[in-house]
Formats: sequence, C-alpha cells, structure tokens
Amino acid sequence: MEDRDWTILKVLYEQRNVTKTAQHLFISQPALTNRIQQIEKQFGVQIVQRKSKGIEFTPEGEYLARCADEMLLKVNHIKDHALNMRNQVSGTLRLGVSNYFTRNKLPGILELFKKNYPDVEFKVVTGWSRDVLNLAYNQRVHIGFVRGDYAWGDRKHLLFEEQICIASRNEINMEELPALSRIDYQTDYLFKSLMNNWWSENYAHPPFIGMEVDKVETCREMVIRGLGYAIVPTLVLEGFTDMHKVTIADKKGQPLIRRTWMYYHEESLQLNLVQAFVQFVQQLDLSRPL
Repeated sequence: MEDRDWTILKVLYEQRNVTKTAQHLFISQPALTNRIQQIEKQFGVQIVQRKSKGIEFTPEGEYLARCADEMLLKVNHIKDHALNMRNQVSGTLRLGVSNYFTRNKLPGILELFKKNYPDVEFKVVTGWSRDVLNLAYNQRVHIGFVRGDYAWGDRKHLLFEEQICIASRNEINMEELPALSRIDYQTDYLFKSLMNNWWSENYAHPPFIGMEVDKVETCREMVIRGLGYAIVPTLVLEGFTDMHKVTIADKKGQPLIRRTWMYYHEESLQLNLVQAFVQFVQQLDLSRPL
C-alpha cells in the first residue's frame, strides 16, 4: 500500500467525513472514494460504512486506521536514515513548536538555518506545549520547542528564561489588583497553574476577569489601550517600552520564571540533519530578537 493510502486512512479517521477529508488532502471527492475502494479491495475488507451524517468505521477499518500512524512513522524513519547515508545535511526536519514560539522565534531560526543548509525542508506542527511534548516523546517530530518545565527524560537545551510580570498601561497599586479588570487569554495549563498559585498566595479574593481573549498578542493590545491589566511573560512585551511592568515573585522572593526548552532524543542525533540543527540552535541567543 502506498504512503498516501495510510495518510488517507489517518485523516479519514480523524475527520469521519469524506468531503472534509478530500478538502484536507486537496484531492477530489471521487478520487478519494476510489482510493478507499482500492484499499478495501487490497485488504479484502470493508473499511467504512456511509451514514446520514458522515461515515462509520468497521472493526477492520478501525484496526487499519490505528495502524496508519505507526506505518507513517516507520516510513519517515526509513526515509530519514536512507538520506542520512549520503553523509549530507538534507531531508525534511520535523519540528513540534509551541504556539507563541512559532510566531515570534521560529521564522527567524528557520530562515538562518536554511541559508546554511539549502537542501533542508521543514515540516512544522504547532500546538500547546503539552501537545508538543507528546509529539517529541512519541518521536512524531525530531525536535520539540516547549515553553514550561515539563518532565523530560532525554536530551534538552535551555533556550531562554522570561520573568513573569503584571503588565498595564499605567502604574497600578498591587494591593488593589483583585478589584481591577484583568484580561485573560488562552495558555497552556502549566503556565495557568503558575499564575493561579501565585494569585492564591497573595490574595484572598479571586481576580476580576473583565475580558477573555484567544491569544496573548490580542491580550497585549487590549492592555496597551488601557482596557485592563494582564499577567504575561516579559517576552510578550518585547519592543513595547511604554508599558508599565511589575515582575512578580514567590513567597521566598524569587522571581517567577518561565523557561523555553528544546527537547530531543539522544538517538535522533545520529541523523546529520538533526545534529546540525541542534548545534545551530545551541549557538543562537534567543533571548534577543533574531
């Protein structure tokens, strides 16, 4: 069976809809239906049954769909090692990257690396740090860029540290914080826990959440316009000099820190591509704009 057939099974299982799967894979619906029929013919089983609201996988189809991830992973590993035998830095580097790092650091890193190694291509998967951690752990990606101190038993490199601060347009009285309007944003659970623990250590009343937005950049824009305060890592405020910032600390007076890491497996360094990229990133000063 071809690689694309395993990809079809994987996406079809995720979407549970032929039309959406065809759109996702950029192929026509008749072509997709034909490939499904060919897969069924090859294995001699029915994979899906059409329902009024989509499709339903048969037990045989469920089994093949679960095999798809494993088969695609094996194919990627085979390709990696085959290219590695050339003793050149080439191939496709698979990266898992946290959302904020993707927007603010990754483009510059990839641009600089591509100048040194023009034969390299990139496949980037973005998401919350916990999801990126799982991708790296299960070797779905070569390297994971993760914000936060997650447990990791293999190789890692500290990229930079950020202090956590209260950001506002104007100076505020910290004792009055519970009564002031706070702007919250979606973030990973580890950072959320860090903020909640600090708050419970310092205030008896919950914060007044005046606004909830999707991204930290949106939150920053609201703060700039004086619509409330926010608790953010300092990197978010990079380049915004007219903001009022108060760094926060734990009960021992130690500043709250958020670290960003590069996680990877020792065995992946056997690939010239991964080794070159790891060494390249280790030489960068990511605490500053690229």
